[in-house]
Amino acid sequence: MSRRWGDWLSAATLLVASALGLWGLFRPLFLSAGELGRGAASGAGSEQAPVLIFGLLALCLVVVVSNLETRRMDARSVALLGVLVGISACLRLISGPLGASGSFLLPILCGYAFGADFGFLLGALAMLMSSLLTGGIGPWLPFQMFGVGWCGMVAGWLPPMPGRYGRACVLLAIWGVLSAFIFGALMNLWVWPFLTPAASEHSFDPGQVWKVTAARFGAYYLATSSWWDAGRAMANGVLILLGGPPILRLFERFQRRLQFESADG
Repeated sequence: MSRRWGDWLSAATLLVASALGLWGLFRPLFLSAGELGRGAASGAGSEQAPVLIFGLLALCLVVVVSNLETRRMDARSVALLGVLVGISACLRLISGPLGASGSFLLPILCGYAFGADFGFLLGALAMLMSSLLTGGIGPWLPFQMFGVGWCGMVAGWLPPMPGRYGRACVLLAIWGVLSAFIFGALMNLWVWPFLTPAASEHSFDPGQVWKVTAARFGAYYLATSSWWDAGRAMANGVLILLGGPPILRLFERFQRRLQFESADG
């Protein structure tokens, strides 16, 4: 497989994976009241969780294989990915107040250093491993995997900052703050149509126009998890500013020794 076709295959696979995740997130907004009621009774979104998880894992495998075929990654790069997945999963176990954790640190830094596909793989697989370690497996898991994977993927799209690593880490810290709120909103979105009571002014109403739906969801988000996401955002910014420069310097050394090129390189 040529390098060009490998790049196209990797990018197309990430696009398909993202479409799968967005379908899972927004699908409940198009269900009828009866379908939402049956979904809430059986467990919000539980019937689609296995499909999303196995579909995402299959697409992650395609990304790895395409990178191996084009020699953008080799066995040592895959081993590095596995080690970083384990470290990132353990960082999630160290949680602070108001939702603060290190879950986003390595996916964002690795996405910037190694490319969007590497960041997506690390974020998604680390969330899966940490959930297996803690027993936190449920219908929310695929959306956690997609959410952190997207955070790493977008970091790979940020423009390179010449000069010292401090400038790059300022940019990454800003994305870390924004991604915490985006992640929190996505984690609310998948369950919101199922769990909020019908009589509440913050509840989802299948008969409303999209502007009313967006306003209701915004009010629901502010009333539920915005403070937790603020704590996560603060942790992301501080961790990236403090730990980013030495970690990026270490990643640069790995790039010199390993056969690895980012999608943009």
